Amino acid sequence: MTEFYRWLMKAPNEPLEKETGPLPTPAAGEVLIAVKGCGMCHTDLGFLYGGVRTTHELPLALGHEISGHVVAAGEGAESWADCDVVVPAVLPCGECELCAAGRETSCRHQKMPGNDFHGGFASHIVCPARWLVDASGLPPEIELADVSVLADAVTTPYQALKRAAVVDGDCVVIIGAGGVGSFGVQIARAFGARVIAVDIDDAKLARASEYGAEGAVNSKDLDVKAARAAVKAKTKELGFAAVGLKVLEMSGTPQGQELAWSLMTFSGTVGFVGFCLDKVSVRLSNLMAFDAQAFGNWGCRPQYYAPALDLIRQGKVQVKPFVKRFAMENINSVLEDARHHRITERPVLVP
Repeated sequence: MTEFYRWLMKAPNEPLEKETGPLPTPAAGEVLIAVKGCGMCHTDLGFLYGGVRTTHELPLALGHEISGHVVAAGEGAESWADCDVVVPAVLPCGECELCAAGRETSCRHQKMPGNDFHGGFASHIVCPARWLVDASGLPPEIELADVSVLADAVTTPYQALKRAAVVDGDCVVIIGAGGVGSFGVQIARAFGARVIAVDIDDAKLARASEYGAEGAVNSKDLDVKAARAAVKAKTKELGFAAVGLKVLEMSGTPQGQELAWSLMTFSGTVGFVGFCLDKVSVRLSNLMAFDAQAFGNWGCRPQYYAPALDLIRQGKVQVKPFVKRFAMENINSVLEDARHHRITERPVLVP
């Protein structure tokens, strides 16, 4: 094969356009990857429809959940030749003071496929080799395309739960049981936590209950006060501890963010994983009054990818029930369906 293609975003709210060209040659420290699967994320929809600006000027190929096979390697990256890999969604520099402190996802020199350079809505992608994840040894029922979602949908909640110090016996509430939260529920359960899932979709809640949630709350049509009461009633029903509750907001909605804050308990933890442009009004003094802590989570350290993938290899986190493959050629219709919530699984585009 001597040619490749990519689907370019040329302007907001416009269909992507297909561009073809000769296969690029990776430079020193880079690899050329034949894309096997690229997950479609809420962030991609934000770039295309939501007014979120990409760092790289347009036109740009979006897509940051990438798995594939290395078909060429530049100087210094030869060890990756002919390997199955996942590309981390956040590629830190690895050299700055933030990286040295273990805060790679705060690195000010980080690069993100589909944001800082051309991403995985393509047949091939050139990227740095430094942080690639070895995706060999998958169970026979899982294809390489399926684990493209490791790059964000799996590892982002993994890091958030690590940052919240979730351990065996903890009580966790996860708000949003969609593309990220569905994996958050499973990972929390794999860590030994008891989990309540909150969403506005009964089907997503039923699926979350099948894969690790001990309780479920549908907050559709409930204001924050009523939703809080419903979650609190569920925690009491299940015998959750009244203090030290760990709440992870993964819906990326202002309603979810307000609910998460309202669920803060004494010595509790509230983590914000989902993103939206809306502002919410909260009383910051609750942090002091409850002697609680709050944090935000952007992506995942590359060092966490291997243990997160091991949870998939071990069957502790399931991916197949939560992803749905689509031909890359149908990308524009898939984007529209995802935008209008007509797809309940995480879309994975396959060249």
